[in-house]
Amino acid sequence: QVQLVESGGGLVQAGGSLRLSCAASGRTSSTVFMGWFRRAPGKEREYVASIMKTESSAYYADSVKGRFTISRDNAKNTVYLQMNSLKPEDTAVYYCAALRSGRVQYANDYEYWGQGTQVTVSS
Repeated sequence: QVQLVESGGGLVQAGGSLRLSCAASGRTSSTVFMGWFRRAPGKEREYVASIMKTESSAYYADSVKGRFTISRDNAKNTVYLQMNSLKPEDTAVYYCAALRSGRVQYANDYEYWGQGTQVTVSS
């Protein structure tokens, strides 16, 4: 089992920045990718970004490319999501997830999930 705990959410004005953290514990060696997803009110869960554990390969949704950066610190078993130039449409609950195998953009392929952290961007 892998446990994931997100932190760093909050309220920020449009154009501002936030950094989310996801601390992983348990059998983290079994996971290959770490990803971030989000769910806005009334909308389905949306892929945001993912990063491979053993390489620097990172992937982003078009909606956040150029504004968000995913990174990791393997020594701390922590993944980060730096969010810059935030927009009101970025308002959502952000979830960290871990993938053992599958497609990085598909939420159903991820086996482990955190509890989520709320990000609210005011206009």
